[in-house]
Amino acid sequence: MRIAVVGAGPWALETHYPALLAHPDVDVVGGWTRRPEAAGDLPVSRFESVEAMLDAADAVSLAVPPDAQAPIALQAVRAGKHVILDKPIAGSVEQAAVLADAVEAAGVTSIVTFTRRFAPETRAFLDAARSGQYGGGIGRWLSGALLGGRYSSSQWRKDGGALLDVGPHVVDLLDAALGEVTEVVDARLVPDDLWHITLGHAGGATSALQLSLCVPARPTVTEFAVHGRDGVVSLTDRSTSSVDCFTTLIDEFLASAASGTPHACDVHRGLHVQEVLGRVLDAVG
Repeated sequence: MRIAVVGAGPWALETHYPALLAHPDVDVVGGWTRRPEAAGDLPVSRFESVEAMLDAADAVSLAVPPDAQAPIALQAVRAGKHVILDKPIAGSVEQAAVLADAVEAAGVTSIVTFTRRFAPETRAFLDAARSGQYGGGIGRWLSGALLGGRYSSSQWRKDGGALLDVGPHVVDLLDAALGEVTEVVDARLVPDDLWHITLGHAGGATSALQLSLCVPARPTVTEFAVHGRDGVVSLTDRSTSSVDCFTTLIDEFLASAASGTPHACDVHRGLHVQEVLGRVLDAVG
């Protein structure tokens, strides 16, 4: 498959490009950046326009902020191109819904980079969680990403905080483990980007989330667990690299496009998670 990459930030350069360039079933035809001067950072040639990129590609892998991603992805989908979407998939629930409808209408393949979903340790956790009876869960993602380092200058992360950056991963995993999130029971944001959220799930389970990008935690703390009559199942392992996760994502993206069977992490999954995030934002005012 001929794939073009949109973006030249750390996530594109450290994960998208290495995984795509190394994949035997992918031809990386080039990249596009919103700023022409960023072309020097790319390991491939830069297209002069989005239109030129779409003419050369079968699919587009996007690694740009959500507000920028939605219109580019929409243009790609309407041109009949498959899309690898970052999370959250758009800058608003309304944008996300338009994109999901467009993917459906075009009949193209989509997949969202809920990165940890493609790690074997995460899949083992989800298999165990789904095989038992568990009425509660917790998800913690605490880091100092906004205190310094390669992501600290990202304006959309500063604006949205942990809820929009790591929140999609946590919501997605707890939803997958305990059942569909149907309710935001409580949501609070206190200083230093500390989010405390309680979610209700179909079937009566509840989960508690703690998120922050302003905690000086080294390394990042990620903890997931479900508990109930069958005991406790936990996940703290993040040993699979983002490149390895993304490689598995590419494998499954190609298989989904070849078969026409939607992936479990497609645009509709992205829309559902974005709707949950939207309800959290409404709850905190």
